[in-house]
Amino acid sequence: MKQFIILIFALATVVACKKEDKTVLDEISTVPNTEVVEEVIEEVLEIKQSAASLKAELKAKGFETFDYIDEKTQDTVIMQKYFMAFLKKGPIRSQNEEVDKGLQEEHLEHLSRMYDEGFADLIGPFGDDGDIRGIAVYNVPTKKMADSLANLDPMVQAGRLKIEMHPWWCKKGQSLR
Repeated sequence: MKQFIILIFALATVVACKKEDKTVLDEISTVPNTEVVEEVIEEVLEIKQSAASLKAELKAKGFETFDYIDEKTQDTVIMQKYFMAFLKKGPIRSQNEEVDKGLQEEHLEHLSRMYDEGFADLIGPFGDDGDIRGIAVYNVPTKKMADSLANLDPMVQAGRLKIEMHPWWCKKGQSLR
């Protein structure tokens, strides 16, 4: 962003210094509007402040973060620690079809609640029949909280699934494409 501002000022200087036969009106139209330049500067300052305030807000809530400057964009990137729960086949998989159907409904309700209340951001099953059945990425400050929420799942409580939890770093606000 600094390069953009420098480029605007350099362009304004070059345009102002050109010695061509132009009317005053032509010259005024080629010089960047001072209000536009001020808006760009305010936007840059607001972005820097919002990154700092976001980091402070996350820290106040107990989240672990770190940041770095992106070489291409010169933007501050905030990384946050999340917790990825691998939902694995549990030791008790002999429930009858009716019990299994009820557990599945309760399981989906639990995961929907975790998403709706902002505790989990990415949730879904895997498409094969392996031992790892799905994942849930918990957006909470501690592993203990993530474990507690994951273990409230009715499928886990019934022993049909078990949880394997891992800390996972990701850019704050990143989404799937």
